[in-house]
Amino acid sequence: MSRKKNSVMKIAVLGDGGWGTALALTAYNNGHHVIVWGAFQENVDAVNRDHKNRFLAGVDLPHDLPFTTDMKEAVSGAQLVVLASPSQYLRGTVTALAPYLDRKNQIVVDISKGIEVGTLLRMSELCESILGRTRYVVLSGPSHAEEVSRKVPTAVVAASQDTAAAKMVQKAFMNNVFRVYTAKDVVGVELGGALKNVFAIAAGIIDGAGMGDNTKAALMTRGITEMARLGVKLGGQRRTFSGLSGIGDLIVTCMSRHSRNRYVGEELGKGRTLDEIIQSMNMVVAEGVKTCEGAYELAQKAGVETPIVNGIYEVLYRNRKPLEVLADLMNRKAKPEQD
Repeated sequence: MSRKKNSVMKIAVLGDGGWGTALALTAYNNGHHVIVWGAFQENVDAVNRDHKNRFLAGVDLPHDLPFTTDMKEAVSGAQLVVLASPSQYLRGTVTALAPYLDRKNQIVVDISKGIEVGTLLRMSELCESILGRTRYVVLSGPSHAEEVSRKVPTAVVAASQDTAAAKMVQKAFMNNVFRVYTAKDVVGVELGGALKNVFAIAAGIIDGAGMGDNTKAALMTRGITEMARLGVKLGGQRRTFSGLSGIGDLIVTCMSRHSRNRYVGEELGKGRTLDEIIQSMNMVVAEGVKTCEGAYELAQKAGVETPIVNGIYEVLYRNRKPLEVLADLMNRKAKPEQD
């Protein structure tokens, strides 16, 4: 895939993790001027020296794809500012961004997936609470960094109430192996991207405990029903959860060997404790662990029935055994499928 030369933009990616780096590489391959901001000087120096990122193992990076810890340098003159920090660290990144953002002209593109613990804010709400109104786009969908960086065909969705901004993001990132659709349902796309990580932990538990395909199919099917029930109550559109950021992201995260959330669940299913698992991951973040806490509290607050979310919450935060929770789910009162 050769680099394009037309409609060149400067794109700042704020966050040097695997997904931020993979998306930066996609934009670079499309011919844009890309710079990646990272919070840790040690990692930035290592990438600039070795042209490899430990958060995206095995991928060679271009020598002219710079990484920096200077927020002003990264953001100045950029048409797109991509927020790529993990959701629980996004507040710090956005706070650092605030003095340098041109709110009227620069487009903010969020690729973090989660719900902030404590505030229960979605990422768009978090950004607005710090930055005020911006040209905000959420980019989400089934898109493991390991595959996107290797040009494996992928499709995602860019959602915004600002149609022109969504189309600009579509134009910036779309190519013959990375297809970008547009939508307007920011709430639904954000919630789909966040909630699927919780169900991926459940899918991993099924794998780790040695259960079968029937069990995982049931989990995923009931999971998308639960996701849509809560998502619609919180303002999303039901059809969004049948799309890329809903069932699409749910499928890939529940099934893939690349999924960090499925890995956490798998290790729980094998009998390891959550603390042991998190410590062994060497700073790699599994968003679903914290998102589960936020999703549980949101569901309780909204009065929405979410038995799978509740069950995973009990495993993660109340030390219940996964097989006990599964038994409770299987023995719930009989009901129609559509309830």
